[in-house]
Amino acid sequence: MNRNLIPILSLLLLASCNGGKESKENAAMRMQAEQTENYVDTMTLRLTDFNRELVCNGRLRAAVKSMLVPRHSDLVTSILVREGQWVEQGTLLAVTDETDYLREVERAERDLEKTRVDLADKLLQLGYDVDSDLNPRSDVPTDILRRAEVTSGHYAAQYQLQTARRNLNDCRLTAPVSGRIADLEAHLHQRAEKFCNIIDDRSFGVEFNVLEAELPIVSTGHRVRVTPFTDDSLMVAGNIVSVNPTVSEKGLVKVTAQIPGHNGFVDGMNVRVVVERKVPRMFVVPKDAVVERDGYNVIFLYDNGHARWTYVDIVASNITGHAITGCARKETTLHEGDVVITSGNLNLADNTPVRFRE
Repeated sequence: MNRNLIPILSLLLLASCNGGKESKENAAMRMQAEQTENYVDTMTLRLTDFNRELVCNGRLRAAVKSMLVPRHSDLVTSILVREGQWVEQGTLLAVTDETDYLREVERAERDLEKTRVDLADKLLQLGYDVDSDLNPRSDVPTDILRRAEVTSGHYAAQYQLQTARRNLNDCRLTAPVSGRIADLEAHLHQRAEKFCNIIDDRSFGVEFNVLEAELPIVSTGHRVRVTPFTDDSLMVAGNIVSVNPTVSEKGLVKVTAQIPGHNGFVDGMNVRVVVERKVPRMFVVPKDAVVERDGYNVIFLYDNGHARWTYVDIVASNITGHAITGCARKETTLHEGDVVITSGNLNLADNTPVRFRE
């Protein structure tokens, strides 16, 4: 028999006769580990705050988005902006054909002038004077002046002129809010049902869904980190501003966060949302410190030059680490000051000799 196999068979036989205290998996790994020098890194357990993380898929929505529709269905005669251009509130964006509306204003002005003459005649007949421009003098009582304006048609003519000027002004499309031109659909010398959208991308809402069971993790004010799928290096922080108080038929709850704008963000972009919640007084270890053995989560504690196998439960996780406690089913415990092996532990077994990495 090969002499190298004798210690291996002896260890396996010992493991099988040990009342199940050491599994065959552990025995084989311990045997392999004892044949090599194992260098490890360690850390000391301390109770600390843990940032629990919930990762979701979300979508950006501009905080302000306004759709601009021409008030008249006339031909577009002038477009003064381009896609993506930033405009301030009140900026002239486009003009539609004004020809018919200019005529309406001219006609209304003529009608108003005619009724001024009729109004002056009415007042003179009532014994009140008018000035050289046919304007009523200030001594005309208000009620008498109002009746004269109505009966002479002057009041109606004033209203018609206001309407005509408003219709003419509606040919000029101005920005109702400050923002960036988006979805520009209008073309010169064509009719347009929609002109464009105006998007204020200085801040964004982030809409995402969480499972009903995850509701305890999210609430207004909780911090979020938002990263576009197209650029993992870009991360912007914000806060949850609302949680929808209803659960959908699919068991989902809509959550909205708010973040500041950034050059890399655009309206409608798909993003990764990480919700953070601080959990106080937890034992926190790097993810690599926890390995799986016999279907359980395990860490190795450093104890007088040996790796001591310890079962643990993972309470919560984030991108970099786990918050852990002793394993309830195995009735193990953890204590402040325990020294945890954080690297070089992949092939360790219980009581394997280890050395600190220099």
